[in-house]
Amino acid sequence: MNEEASAGTIVVRGFLVALVAVATLAFLWLVAPFSGAILWSVIAAVLFEPLNARVLRAMPRRPGSAAFTTLLVIVLVVVVPAMALAAALVREATAFYARIRSGDIDLGRLFVETQAHLPNWARSWLADIGLGDVGGLRAKLSQGFANSFQSVAEQVLNIGQGTFGFFVALGVMLYLTFFLLRDGHALAARIERAIPLMPDQRAVLVTKFVTVVRATIKGSLIVAILQGATGGLVFWAIGIPGALLWGVAMGVFSLFPAIGTGLIWVPVTLYLFATGAIWQAVVLFLCGFFVIGSVDNIARPILVGRDARMPDYVVLIATLGGFELMGFNGFVVGPVIAALFMAVWQIFGDTQNASAVATPARDAP
Repeated sequence: MNEEASAGTIVVRGFLVALVAVATLAFLWLVAPFSGAILWSVIAAVLFEPLNARVLRAMPRRPGSAAFTTLLVIVLVVVVPAMALAAALVREATAFYARIRSGDIDLGRLFVETQAHLPNWARSWLADIGLGDVGGLRAKLSQGFANSFQSVAEQVLNIGQGTFGFFVALGVMLYLTFFLLRDGHALAARIERAIPLMPDQRAVLVTKFVTVVRATIKGSLIVAILQGATGGLVFWAIGIPGALLWGVAMGVFSLFPAIGTGLIWVPVTLYLFATGAIWQAVVLFLCGFFVIGSVDNIARPILVGRDARMPDYVVLIATLGGFELMGFNGFVVGPVIAALFMAVWQIFGDTQNASAVATPARDAP
């Protein structure tokens, strides 16, 4: 009878696990269209949870009012400025594309002028790698950049046509953020209890994961904003056209460790030197090396901390992989998965070490 009961229990448990897996996959498939909104609602709730806790202390026993107040702060501080920046970016990108179409900006001519100021060895090297045909290269560059910006313009048009879907996703994100701020601790506790680990292991996993995720996201996003804003201001100050575009580009590239903003300001500095704009090149080089580049070294340790910061090579690989798989959302999902990976392996290693220490102690006479 005991064997039959055990077999029946195993069958029931197996069926329950399979049912949970199927229901979970079906639910994920159902909410997949709003995966981006769900992701950013979780990020907003994690980042603004300390502010929500302070507001809740000011109005105890009113979690709904505290969450709504925090949500208003998120809208005023994050959503409205982000939408204004996106609108300005679209206008500047459209104007830049129009200048290329009209011939006011001839990228091929700019390359030819830069090449003319290069030393003989540099021009010989360009010829050796197949970039010596100035006329053909000029035409290819102009056509290539025109096609690229045409594609960008088409994407912008598609975004404009999908305005309704964007605002629906934004509404879902803000709606979920409110409930995550209000009920986040209770929901996290339920998830923690469902994890099939020992209580101390669950506590370590959740604490380590939340700490690393919050530090990584906060560090990456804030540093990207600071570096992009600083770089854009420097470009604007020395009179480089499209400063907003360059600033946004530097902010995006700053998310990639070891690549960073130098991928933008170093080539522009070389171009300014080659075309005789010496003082602009010197200012950009000094600001890029000592100001833009130092933002990461100064701000990231303050925001992230030494203990919670992941190695740069892990962040780079995770960010590149996330971007390749999930586009813009991968900038966040990649490091989050890496944080979970490192937290799980740390717990596993600590458990193995504790077992190795406990075993000789039990075997001792």
